[in-house]
Amino acid sequence: MANESSEIVLSKQDLRGVAHYAAESAQEVLELFERAHPADSRPRDAIDAAWTFARGGERGKSLRDSGWAAHKAARDAGTAVAGNAARAAMCAASAAYLHPLADAHQVKHILGAAAHAARAAELMAGDDRDVGADHIEQALRRATPVVVDVLNRYPAAPSGGGRVGELLRDLDAALRSRS
Repeated sequence: MANESSEIVLSKQDLRGVAHYAAESAQEVLELFERAHPADSRPRDAIDAAWTFARGGERGKSLRDSGWAAHKAARDAGTAVAGNAARAAMCAASAAYLHPLADAHQVKHILGAAAHAARAAELMAGDDRDVGADHIEQALRRATPVVVDVLNRYPAAPSGGGRVGELLRDLDAALRSRS
């Protein structure tokens, strides 16, 4: 069922592991945003905040605010490449706020950064889906047992979401098949 009300147990270490994974994914394509907008530090700030949390920092206002700022940077980006790179950064910051509810949409907190990073890369390569698939393969190899364990506590990724949703579901299915 896509939306259930049962609660999932998540430790701070689980959240840190997911945030680390998301920050790695977003970091891969940050330069695509920064090339287009060298004076805009909002996505970098969101990734830095995600790294800080992943390495032992607290979830707080600055982490949440940096995620919202990266979201605004994505809306302001002007190109789909830069927008997806900024959305990957937003997802990295929001990974720390994964909700403990059995809701398929929460999978976006776990894998959204990787999916948006893959989309940014494939768009940069002229909408080459093989490039996106390569990024998903890298994300699959990079996923730690903690990320896979947390993912398996949630329902499968939801339908929809265009190409980013397809990439998200591809990564979700591949990670679940590891179990």
